[in-house]
Amino acid sequence: MRVMLAEDSTLLREGLVRLLAEEGHEVIAAVGNAELLLKAVAEDQPDVVVADVRMPPTHTDEGLRAALEIRERWPGIGVLVLSQYVEKRYATELLTGESEGSEGVGYLLKDRVVQVDEFLDALERVARGRAAFDPEVVRQLLGRTTHTDLLGRLTTRERGVLAEMAQGHTNAAIADRLHISQSGVEKHINAIFDKLELAGGEGYSRRVLAVLRYLDS
Repeated sequence: MRVMLAEDSTLLREGLVRLLAEEGHEVIAAVGNAELLLKAVAEDQPDVVVADVRMPPTHTDEGLRAALEIRERWPGIGVLVLSQYVEKRYATELLTGESEGSEGVGYLLKDRVVQVDEFLDALERVARGRAAFDPEVVRQLLGRTTHTDLLGRLTTRERGVLAEMAQGHTNAAIADRLHISQSGVEKHINAIFDKLELAGGEGYSRRVLAVLRYLDS
């Protein structure tokens, strides 16, 4: 993969550069702020961008804003954002931005980066046009939902399948992770769509809408 990094911590940025190079990926730019990231992407589009949510000059949401702009201007580029903490609003904005659906987007806690296999798996999923949300992000988002009437319709197993969907796993991966058959996963997903009143033919993927039901504040 061709990767661009935006992280103001020199230590973390250089560590990621080395890690990705060792895994055979090409890091075509590694910058320390959102402005330089957008400039680099405009000059040479990568397969995927990894960006910290908070970067100079204000250390609030510069990285997120850059990620949203990249998704809008270059929808074919995967975007994986990193955050020190679970920030519900940022995860929601990534899923509900101007670009179509949640294809090629991810949100990971920085602690997940040290779990190299999980980080690389998430990066590859995003680069391939799939979603990758940190399990802790998903747990907290689902736990804070205001749609308790709809959530209450789901069984424990269906909630587990929904959490795996939100992380961006395929049906086959969900079956393996939850130790059930793939046909069983498909039945649970259809039940989730029915209980959450998600009819077919929606503009957004129903898998995405199943998660968005719980992201409203």
